Amino acid sequence: QVQLVESGGGLVQAGGSLRLSCAASGGSISNHVMGWFRQPPGKEREFVGAISRSGADQYYSESVRGRFTISRDNAKNTVSLQMNSLKLEDTAVYSCAAAYHVTYHYAATTSSHYDYWGQGTQVTVSS
Repeated sequence: QVQLVESGGGLVQAGGSLRLSCAASGGSISNHVMGWFRQPPGKEREFVGAISRSGADQYYSESVRGRFTISRDNAKNTVSLQMNSLKLEDTAVYSCAAAYHVTYHYAATTSSHYDYWGQGTQVTVSS
């Protein structure tokens, strides 16, 4: 059973940057595709991006592509989300998730693909 804990959320001005971390325990994430999702206030949860097991490949939603970067350190059992050029519409609760049964990271774009979830961390972008 993998437990995931996010950290690094907070309040940031539009145009600024923030880095989120996701620490795993209870098992190795090296054999999991890892993803990030977010839930804006009053809206459904949405896919942000995913990273392959090796970390060599990433796939992003169109809304964050070019601004956000996912990385992972399997030795440290962590995944990160670097968010640059933040916009007001990036305000949301961000959660990391682990998918064991998915073959390709670019196919893991919905919540149903993921087996384990963190509790989420709030990111608020102000004007």
